[in-house]
Amino acid sequence: MPAPKKTARRSLLLASATLLTVSLTAPAALAAPRPSPSSSASPSATPPANMSTVGGERLGRPGTQVNLADGVPVLPKDVSARSWIVADAESGEVLAAHNAHWRLAPASTLKMLFADTVLPRFPKTMKHKVAVSDLAGIGAGSSMVGIKENETYTVHDLWLGVFLRSGNDAVHVLSAMNRGVDNTVKEMNEHAEELQALDTHVVSPDGYDAPGQVSSAYDLTLIARSGMQKKDFREYAATATAKFPGTTTKNKKGKPVRKSFEIQNTNRLLTGDYGLSQYRGIAGVKNGNTTNAGATFTGVAERGGRVLLVTVMNPQNDEHNEVYKETARLFDWGFKAAGKVEPVGELVPPKGAAQAGAEPGATASGEAGEAGGAGTSGGGSAKPVASARTEGGSSGIGVALAITGGLLVLLAGGVFLVNRRWPLPDLVRRRR
Repeated sequence: MPAPKKTARRSLLLASATLLTVSLTAPAALAAPRPSPSSSASPSATPPANMSTVGGERLGRPGTQVNLADGVPVLPKDVSARSWIVADAESGEVLAAHNAHWRLAPASTLKMLFADTVLPRFPKTMKHKVAVSDLAGIGAGSSMVGIKENETYTVHDLWLGVFLRSGNDAVHVLSAMNRGVDNTVKEMNEHAEELQALDTHVVSPDGYDAPGQVSSAYDLTLIARSGMQKKDFREYAATATAKFPGTTTKNKKGKPVRKSFEIQNTNRLLTGDYGLSQYRGIAGVKNGNTTNAGATFTGVAERGGRVLLVTVMNPQNDEHNEVYKETARLFDWGFKAAGKVEPVGELVPPKGAAQAGAEPGATASGEAGEAGGAGTSGGGSAKPVASARTEGGSSGIGVALAITGGLLVLLAGGVFLVNRRWPLPDLVRRRR
């Protein structure tokens, strides 16, 4: 879409939170067969010839898909990932992709689906005393936030552990609260199907390597887009550092004392690292790294009023922080190309989007807000949030989440596309 039309559409959405309905025609998309529990996470060194066409026929083709034309910048040549995607988070347009539907091991990026599924279940102020059984079954070598049995944590503490430290221990405790790991896996698979993330099969809720556990760059981007509709999800994903409860001890007077320690987000585009700067405009989302998956990452960033999602899976270049460097290059390209490049596909809406359109105020994933936080109001907008600074947190990156738009639903003959005006971010950097 040419830049002037894009600007006009944004102005219209900013001016009103009204539900709009217009006609469109859209090609039907076919999904490849659902992955089976026994399928290999990485079946070969090359992508299959036939992949899902959810989101558009070109997204099912192997190799790089982009519409280069006059005025469109050339893609960066130093991107070695097995699979990647660049998409406009608001419109859902896929600007470019590479093996978008290749089913690969997702590592801890799968925690986005865990959070999108379980986060609405419990208010953040709810407290839980950890039992020994809550921590059973955690894989050897897992990333941990440091949860201890017989200690009490709030749900808020546990989500900080999931998002910042990618703590498998926090995932298992929340899964135990959610009627167990098996039930949580079942609900995650059901939610993936609702989102039309049909390349995804969950075996372990924390993303730990497991036979048959797969997702794709396309699916992880869908999942991130759904998660970022939730206020708490956005806040946790954008938090750089926070305080986490430690172990209870006794002071010299014999009274119980519990100190906190600082945890930092493992998303290096959010926090920076040696040889890697914070990415300007970054607002989340989630990274992962396992032996089978390699490095994986989905990020969301805003610049100049435009919000992009980028997912990168398993870079083949063996450089420190390579997954973040390749993500940053793709973000840079996307911000330059957006408004100029013709999309190669789209991020499809959840199955329940028709119901969401019929009931203004329901979120696009069919959930009316989230427990313990400000959800979506009946007018299609949510309460603004001052920042993403955590309760008791020492510092971080806050996200101004004032919402000025609504939900745009396009309907025609049963074919529909949700085009959301997102409550995403003007970034506010908080420094100590």
